[in-house]
Amino acid sequence: MSPPKVPQIFNRKASSAKWARARARQADVNSASYLYDTIAEDIADRLGFMRFDAKNALIVGDVTGGLGASTSAHLGDFDEETPGAFEEYDLIAHVLGLGTVNDLPGALIHARNGLKEGGLFVAAFPGAGSLPVLRQIALEADGERPAARMHPLVDSRAGTALLERAGFTRKVVDSFPLKVRFSSLSQLMSDLRDHGLTRSLTSPVPPLTHDWIGRAEAAFDGLREDDGKVTETFEILVLTGWR
Repeated sequence: MSPPKVPQIFNRKASSAKWARARARQADVNSASYLYDTIAEDIADRLGFMRFDAKNALIVGDVTGGLGASTSAHLGDFDEETPGAFEEYDLIAHVLGLGTVNDLPGALIHARNGLKEGGLFVAAFPGAGSLPVLRQIALEADGERPAARMHPLVDSRAGTALLERAGFTRKVVDSFPLKVRFSSLSQLMSDLRDHGLTRSLTSPVPPLTHDWIGRAEAAFDGLREDDGKVTETFEILVLTGWR
């Protein structure tokens, strides 16, 4: 019996292209990098707290270089869904991108297999509860015919079950919010492009027309606070497991 086919929620080619564009945008000194920086700093703090000194580490997606690594890989180039080196690393860390792979259970199994005995796996990416403002704005702009413009997000319970399914011996799943204030919808969208967090779903959606943008900007304006800005939330989900 052949294994069940993995649903293709994300378009791999589109995902690779958006991550490449995000890396190119990071060359601009004015580009947003706060998610890369915050996640890298959080992972470094966790490693420091555990006094975990990795001799051979694989770091995927550390665009701004906040984490040192024996081996580094770019999001979009690194294929999380195929087997890699076996029992090669004592640390594997994923920055930002693991929440947008089709076969997340398989990716976690491959990560575990890549660790030496006692090795550590850490992944952090926006999880359930992220971007509530943008979701509300998109729904209002779509009107009576809402479109699937944003991808599904992993929550803490699902993260724990996935780590268990992958065979990690110890598991910790937690999250923390990162609140960012925006003066315009265009700035929010630009920041998402800087971080490679734009849409790469396989399902088609209606284009963002001039009228749609107008309705979205009106919805954004309706959420402005006293100082004229709107607060958006990124709920960063952190998966930690030991082999």
